[in-house]
Amino acid sequence: MSAIIQSSDEKQVRQVPGTTQDVSTSPSADQDIAIAIVGEHRHEIDPAVEARVVRKIDWFLVPAMFIGYGLVYYDKAILGSAVLFGMTTDLSLSITNTNVTPHTTDTSRLSWATSVFYFGMLAGLYPMTFALQRFNMGRIIGIVVCLWALICMCTAAVTNWRGLYAQRFFLGFVESIIPTGFMCIITSFYTQSEQSLRQSWWFSSTGAFTIIGGALNYGFGQIEGGDLKRWQYIYLLAGSFTFIFGICCFFVPDSPVSAWFLTMDERVVATERLRYGQTGIRCTKFKWYQIKESLLDVKVWLVAIMMASAYTVNGAVSGFGPLIVSTFGYSTLDSILFQFPLGAICLIFILLTGYLSSHIPNIRIILLIICCLPVIAGCAMIWKSSWYHHAATPVVGYTIIGFFGPVVSLIITIGMANVAGQTKKCFMAATIFVAYCVGNIVGPQLIMSQTKSRHYPELWLGLIICYCITIVAAVVLYVVLARENRKRDTMDTKWIRPTVYQGVYNAIRAPLNPELIACLHHYTTTYPSTPSTPLPVAFSPRATIATHQLARRRTHTHTHISIRQFQFQFQFQFQYARTNLQKKIPVLE
Repeated sequence: MSAIIQSSDEKQVRQVPGTTQDVSTSPSADQDIAIAIVGEHRHEIDPAVEARVVRKIDWFLVPAMFIGYGLVYYDKAILGSAVLFGMTTDLSLSITNTNVTPHTTDTSRLSWATSVFYFGMLAGLYPMTFALQRFNMGRIIGIVVCLWALICMCTAAVTNWRGLYAQRFFLGFVESIIPTGFMCIITSFYTQSEQSLRQSWWFSSTGAFTIIGGALNYGFGQIEGGDLKRWQYIYLLAGSFTFIFGICCFFVPDSPVSAWFLTMDERVVATERLRYGQTGIRCTKFKWYQIKESLLDVKVWLVAIMMASAYTVNGAVSGFGPLIVSTFGYSTLDSILFQFPLGAICLIFILLTGYLSSHIPNIRIILLIICCLPVIAGCAMIWKSSWYHHAATPVVGYTIIGFFGPVVSLIITIGMANVAGQTKKCFMAATIFVAYCVGNIVGPQLIMSQTKSRHYPELWLGLIICYCITIVAAVVLYVVLARENRKRDTMDTKWIRPTVYQGVYNAIRAPLNPELIACLHHYTTTYPSTPSTPLPVAFSPRATIATHQLARRRTHTHTHISIRQFQFQFQFQFQYARTNLQKKIPVLE
């Protein structure tokens, strides 16, 4: 049996009176590639084939994105371990002021070495976003990742802090393609209900690679002697792993349409299933009206505020985490080992919140607020506790700061799940990433080495304020989304449903209407009167009863149309109308 039932007369079907044509599938608009595969009209999908398609996509894409984003995080985070292995001294990243007693150490160069990476990401973000939109996604990612690997390995050749600044800037420039590209891949292959869980899978690699990277760095810490410093070995290994991953990226498809690991029928199903969620398939043309919509959308800016505020923690932890733990009275190697529990918190709770948000509706923002609270508590514990030799309280506080991982994961999911259209999705992804860079730039600058004796009060107070801002923005976003949902439900009940119903009824009681004849011919040849799989009905019980009555009446007259066919026609037009809430559809009398 074919995975999807199609009609040879599909292109001849004209618009049914009482509805408007969906702009996202209009031939006069910039047509998505998917239209050439599945046509302009919706089709019924075989659930068994759809399940098989989703499994195939999961097995191919999720491991690749897990490894890729893990390498991005590892390349950034190894700076924190490298400074413990002599990089600070070798590259003059710290300056000791001997003119005062006691002597003070200025680590502002290390702070800027951490921040300049994200300036590079900002510089590369829009060129990379344009490249992702315009060119073959797999090829462009593969080329850039291989270049990223070479730049990473070149860190071992750096001899001073100026060279490190240049290396970090260009490393950030090329790495900017990964998070934006992955967010676009997720929204191009999965429906809205599936995106949360899949996004949490690849984003959880931040926790997993904190543990894996910590173990590797701990092993390099055991090296004695050799022609290279221990921190140089770390960067050479990271670059080698990244280059292998870059070769694999050449096999990543642009969208379900070009997914080589799917059969042709499976590609059709993979494309058609996204139409139900109205998330769109990859289009290589920018749609400027979607850019305007994004700029005027308050949800975009609330998500940006949350992202910038929440990611200040990462900027401090990735560059200074092991160094901060060492000030609690622990050795260099012990400080690296204490990254393990923080990574475990990230890994476990990113996966847990992703699972819960994909199975419980309207819980993402609530989970986000809950996960912000341990981060605030952890910052307060580190700030106000005693930092004596082998202190336990600040280590516990440092560990529970790992809850920033699920916070950021939920912010990304919320942002990407509330936009439709490829250009708008890429704009949202780029906006999220700009906010991500801003947070990571600000975080390291909150660390004032001169206030070490007072437990870095600027850092911990700043992080507490940022997470309070995140909570407030999340509450405002919840109110905005709730209001939009109520407005949509009201329009469904009072305007869209009766309008579409009246339009379909008027069309059916005019059997000689050529538009109706073409439409009914399409539906009667595409969907038999006794289907093996029932179609879900997308309207109220009262409307269902009325539909049955009209269908029975119509069946005994000139045009033969079954109850199920009438229901499908109603649902088809209802979905078209919902996607055009801004346009008034007149009721035909």
